Amino acid sequence: MKNPKKILIANRGVIAIRALRAAKELGYQVASVYSTVDKDQKHLKLSDEAICIGPAASKESYLNEAAIISAAELVGADAIYPGFGFLAENASFAEKCKESGFEFIGPDPKVIDVMGDKIKAKELIESLGVPTVPGYTGQIQSQNQIENIVEEIGYPVIVKASSGGGGKGMRVVYDKSELWDSIIGAQNEAKLAFGNDEVFIEKYLKKPRHIEIQIFGDGKGKVVHLYSRDCSLQRKYQKIVEEAPAKNLNQEKLDEIQNICVKACSELNYKGAGTLEFLYENNEFFFIEMNTRIQVEHTVTEMITGVDLVQAQLLLALEDKFDLDQEKLKINGHAMQCRINAEDAETFIPSPGEITRVHRPGGYHVRFESQIYSGYKVPSNYDSLIAEVIVKDGDRRNTINKMRMALTELVIEGIETNQALHLKILEDKGFQNIDYYIKYLEEELIK
Repeated sequence: MKNPKKILIANRGVIAIRALRAAKELGYQVASVYSTVDKDQKHLKLSDEAICIGPAASKESYLNEAAIISAAELVGADAIYPGFGFLAENASFAEKCKESGFEFIGPDPKVIDVMGDKIKAKELIESLGVPTVPGYTGQIQSQNQIENIVEEIGYPVIVKASSGGGGKGMRVVYDKSELWDSIIGAQNEAKLAFGNDEVFIEKYLKKPRHIEIQIFGDGKGKVVHLYSRDCSLQRKYQKIVEEAPAKNLNQEKLDEIQNICVKACSELNYKGAGTLEFLYENNEFFFIEMNTRIQVEHTVTEMITGVDLVQAQLLLALEDKFDLDQEKLKINGHAMQCRINAEDAETFIPSPGEITRVHRPGGYHVRFESQIYSGYKVPSNYDSLIAEVIVKDGDRRNTINKMRMALTELVIEGIETNQALHLKILEDKGFQNIDYYIKYLEEELIK
């Protein structure tokens, strides 16, 4: 390839090595940024260039917009790949990339801005015909006002931060006596975490599943869906196990919601990868949020469709190439991903430190996405996710068996991981029978 395109990876960890591999397979050059504590990340050794952008603190490195854009200028990048987390859903950063002459590998900043505000997103999605959870998104003016509104919605309700995610700024309220204090608490936590204390209220569904629809658009009105994922196995709203496609759903309702997602995103001229997340209860879907980026769990969608979503992102951004056809997208088998975190499997206390030995699982349709290697030091400064184990087989039962084999084969020594928790989940009858919901782990399995 003459004058190969060059991308700058503005991230770290699992998604950084994933993006590097996708780019290298396409013949692109890769430059990567890193913080001082991340100087030994594997993808840096494989990059054409690597630029230190600051100390360990995220706000001084991976959230430092000026430093990242300066790095892109220094290496002569054509595009900036944000991955997930950090600046991936920052509309201001996406706009600055464009203003500086770099392609931001993601949707239009205006779409990111709207979808990043859960209240705006919910109102827009409702206007496009997507079903949402009953609730209140207006101004919270007084205790009496909000108590009357919630009485109409009906208890229990959940108070949510308008910005951000990950369970921060969220409170479940079962009784009027708890309502006002819960709102104040959620506002304070949201202000601290996201710099925005705006919250809204939704009816709290008691035992819903978490179902996602993966979409991909060309930015000009053409959008396809790549079927569903089940991400119901969570702890404190953090996903632990993900599967594709979602099973034991009302197929007619699922087909309908997939088509609605395509129609809504087509009207938005959505560009690139995106995920619409729903709660599913009593054969009904309720929209909760849209992630305008690649997701950690994109791997299971890739396994069942044969589509490399990261390469699709790169080709669209760098070459304006979009060749996904809904008629040709088919489900092949069943896939599952287990997130391997550097934490104690029972106490969930983080376990940074040096990994003394690694043995990766292998076999047909077994993937291991990770930066780790023997001698790698897991820092304490970032998210505890250190690896993803992904497997695929012909049906869900065989996929569970294959995942059990892969996890048994996986060896990570020197630090604690949640590997034992995953094995416990795989043996659980409720999990095997798809008899679970979002709070299942906390209420039934890891009390």
